[in-house]
Amino acid sequence: MRENVVSGMVVDAAFTIHSALGPGLLESVSEATMVHELRSRGLEVETQRAIPVVYQGVKRELGFRADLIVDRLVLVELKSIEEVAPVHRKQLITSLRLTGLRVGLLINFNVVLIKDGIARLVNGLH
Repeated sequence: MRENVVSGMVVDAAFTIHSALGPGLLESVSEATMVHELRSRGLEVETQRAIPVVYQGVKRELGFRADLIVDRLVLVELKSIEEVAPVHRKQLITSLRLTGLRVGLLINFNVVLIKDGIARLVNGLH
């Protein structure tokens, strides 16, 4: 499954960046460095892609944005916060559902050990 390979590459990129720069990166810095790292690995990366909401047949642009979509397969949400709240996971699942993507990563760069800041979520609605 290509999604697993791509999500593994994203996780490895996060480890590389966190090892080099440490915890507490601003979200804008983590996004820019992730884009650079992922593209240097040959992956296609879309940034800040609008996620429309379709309700009762009407498509609306309502402010949802994906931080990163990698190889059109994996949605990545980046954070730099004290603690990931349950709402952040729910928002990622909603974004997966709205985009039709199956795999999402929630990565919080504000942790001592990056492994503690990574959550992989799967949209089971396919």
